[in-house]
Amino acid sequence: MRRAVITGVGPITSIGVGKEAFWKGICDCKTGIGPVTSFDASLFKTRSASEIPAWKPEEFFPPQRLKRLDRFAQFAVASVKLALRDSGLEYTPDNPQARVGVSFGTALGGASDAEYHHRDFIQGGPRSVHQTLALKVFGGTSHCNTAIEFGFRGVGTTNSNSCASGNVAIGEAFRYIRDGWADVMVAGAAESPLRPLTFGAFAFIRTMSISDPSVACRPFDRDRDGFVMGEGAASLILEEYEHAKSRGAHIYAEVLGYSLNNDAFHMTRPLPTGDSCVRAIRDALDFAQINPDQIDYINGHASSTQLNDANECFCIRKALGDHAKSIPVSGTKAYYGHPLGASAAIEAVICALAFEHSMVPPTLNYATPDPACDLDVVPNQPREKRLNHILSNAFGFGGINSCIVFKRV
Repeated sequence: MRRAVITGVGPITSIGVGKEAFWKGICDCKTGIGPVTSFDASLFKTRSASEIPAWKPEEFFPPQRLKRLDRFAQFAVASVKLALRDSGLEYTPDNPQARVGVSFGTALGGASDAEYHHRDFIQGGPRSVHQTLALKVFGGTSHCNTAIEFGFRGVGTTNSNSCASGNVAIGEAFRYIRDGWADVMVAGAAESPLRPLTFGAFAFIRTMSISDPSVACRPFDRDRDGFVMGEGAASLILEEYEHAKSRGAHIYAEVLGYSLNNDAFHMTRPLPTGDSCVRAIRDALDFAQINPDQIDYINGHASSTQLNDANECFCIRKALGDHAKSIPVSGTKAYYGHPLGASAAIEAVICALAFEHSMVPPTLNYATPDPACDLDVVPNQPREKRLNHILSNAFGFGGINSCIVFKRV
């Protein structure tokens, strides 16, 4: 059986761009959440977001290339550049690669940037619309621009599975390597949703926190009141194990198990019985051929909403039985907010680095225990622990459930 291992990571988040800055932010227990500054949020009760400060795309792209990339695509391709740099692999379009592919994910793609183009259209008519708009709005620009940038002629795909998109991107990349479609896969996700209409759409359905930015995201806490929208991206380089070993690559972890299913119940509320979520956890473990007592840490979806955090804890207990109470389960979105489709890819980077540093990242802003979330949520401070197997959960709008199991190599 062909194995898929992680040999490079490239996070772009509000707490740090690149592996070193990002992990320092995690270790410093630093939050990137603050008041919205990229637009006037005074119309909404929600006024917190996790923005990437002073994003400098010119550090990654020449001016001519930037004209063809909106913020979403910039995050996507820049994260791939970081991950490739970390992996030690070098590719150029002058030497196309048929055995290298791209599996990406996003909830919204370039739709949020299109808000500004629509404004220009209303104010100035058709001639005011940028000529590249048609090439920017669809989510597939992430993997297409990546392929063009580096000459990847293998499998190329972008999924749009809401907040589970990052896990699906990684899981499908894993399958492409396992099934012999590729020897190297770029797997990741990107999101740039911080625009008035997009932000407001989530504010209108009362899913986002209206608390002070300093405590707006507080996973598993009794007083949590919604998620905090964020922006960002992360890419991971997955390689077939023998391919990575033959070049002496540094291996962070192995992708061991993957699951994907649907609640078939409601667009915003999880299935009350938790059956599909429980099955997603168990299916990922079965795929990985490991038992519940082999899981050393769970990176929870932990969006900081009342219903979803409680449901996730319920499902973890039901899926893992007695062992659930002894597993550290942290929600890391209090660091970088919830960049929708990009979240799980960022959390996969956290899992890879947690193996590397033998450290469980904490759940920040945890103050008041919730009886519905009575697991070991690693409150506020990181914890040293050697990790052999990690489960990462991602549960999205539409009832999408996806889990990944990672293994130390």
